[in-house]
Amino acid sequence: MATGSEKRMKLNNRIVFKSLFGIVLLLTVFSAIVSAIGSHVFTEALLNQYSDGAFRTADASALAVDADRMDIYAASGGTGEEYTAIWNRLDQLCNATGATFIYVIQPDLTDYAHITFIFSTINHEMHYTHYNFGYVRETTNDEYREKYRALYAGESNQELVVRDRGPIETDPHITAMIPLKGSDGQTKAILCVQRQMDVLSNARSTYLRRVTLVLIALAAAVIIGQSLYLHIVLLKPLKQISDEADRFSRENVPASKALHETIRNRDEIGQLAGSIDQMEDRISRYVDDLTQITAERERIGTELSLATRIQSSMLPHSFPPFPGRTEFDLFASMDPAREVGGDFYDYYLIDDDHLCLVMADVSGKGVPAALFMMASKIILENNAHMGKSPAQILTDTNTTICSNNHVDMFVTVWLGILEISTGRLTAANAGHEYPVITQHDGSFALLKDRHGFVIGGLEGMRYQEYELQLEPGSRLFLYTDGLPEATDADGNMFGTDRMLAALNEAPAASPSEILQTVRQSVDHFVKDAEQFDDLTMLCLTYSGNTDPKTPPDIG
Repeated sequence: MATGSEKRMKLNNRIVFKSLFGIVLLLTVFSAIVSAIGSHVFTEALLNQYSDGAFRTADASALAVDADRMDIYAASGGTGEEYTAIWNRLDQLCNATGATFIYVIQPDLTDYAHITFIFSTINHEMHYTHYNFGYVRETTNDEYREKYRALYAGESNQELVVRDRGPIETDPHITAMIPLKGSDGQTKAILCVQRQMDVLSNARSTYLRRVTLVLIALAAAVIIGQSLYLHIVLLKPLKQISDEADRFSRENVPASKALHETIRNRDEIGQLAGSIDQMEDRISRYVDDLTQITAERERIGTELSLATRIQSSMLPHSFPPFPGRTEFDLFASMDPAREVGGDFYDYYLIDDDHLCLVMADVSGKGVPAALFMMASKIILENNAHMGKSPAQILTDTNTTICSNNHVDMFVTVWLGILEISTGRLTAANAGHEYPVITQHDGSFALLKDRHGFVIGGLEGMRYQEYELQLEPGSRLFLYTDGLPEATDADGNMFGTDRMLAALNEAPAASPSEILQTVRQSVDHFVKDAEQFDDLTMLCLTYSGNTDPKTPPDIG
């Protein structure tokens, strides 16, 4: 019975979950952007209304104060008929316009660090108290000090302070300031109008709540609609393709009704269904052809020629393999010891972000090994295109091969899946040679990974996988045992030390140049000795942009 963590892992690996997660993430980002833009525009509009009203009130209040008599007001002690009349006028304007405070101040002109209140009125409906005549207090902060200086220096005819961010000692408010200039054009005092922004804050909160509710409802509708859509156009046909691939891997018999007749999609799903049909037909024809060739021993020349063409067509041989992809480059070669061999390499894109790499070596040589090689290659590719992990691909391939392995052959396999966008390589090894990978200094060294048992050797095997992190410039070199076991006329083997030395002659070269260098080193070593085993190599250079990380430990 699956544990809770295993169930969550299966759910996370399902296409529908990944698709819905992506949609929800996009909607969340979109909602945040819309809310931020809307809140900013909404706030700016209300703030403009607040500031326009505050400056109109300031202009009206300035008419009640004679700037040329400011020294007389300052010396009045806050009494007298003229002072009282002005104060009453400012008080009326403060309460009639909805302002919180209207006050007239004279700052300390030495450093503007203190201000003295000449007039100070307050809205009677507010819970604040006004400042008495002559009250001196410190300037609130540097922003106020700079604005006072600009008004006195004649650099500005009006200034606005908005206080609705961060910790402040009062409720959110704005303060509109204008200079009171005498007949000589000099600023004698500063008239300030303060308005609280409680209406703005409440309106902004209401707006955000409504936008949030609408976006939540929209997200729910999109998720429901997308779930139904994915089920119809994606999940159902993929399930049919998966079931057919499983059936064919067990029975190795083409379906009575082709997939493309059942799945009529004209998109990539339909193309995949057609590819599965073609693959089944090809495999069936390959098996029939090779069986017939084996039975007709007198036509051995034709057998080997046909087998060579089939094997050549089964291995990818166009380089560069993916001209439009700049994140990686690879090159591979397979030189059989006979007309056909049991080694094979493979690579293919499972999707736009995952590249599968395979290096394998079938027991034996010649036509039987080639037949076993082709069947193994196809079964591995079928399982890989189902989106399975490397360990599961090897496990299911082993199950399929063991169920029909009447000739007791086996195959060693190294299989890795590279996540192109991140450089993360997940791999599993079924009794194959150690891979070679570049170190910190760029030189090649063996990566002594964990080995599982060979494919086809024992039923019920479970394989383990591991991860590597490829950085830009990292190189991976895969090979079969025909390389280190290449033998000269005296029976000496080429060995892994000579192989590493050949690789490190030019570790920064292109994959094709690296393989050419290794092959030349082998030819120079064996000279005229007969090739003992198939010699297969593959080199990958990863060029993706990733953050630098510590490369894997290698020995």
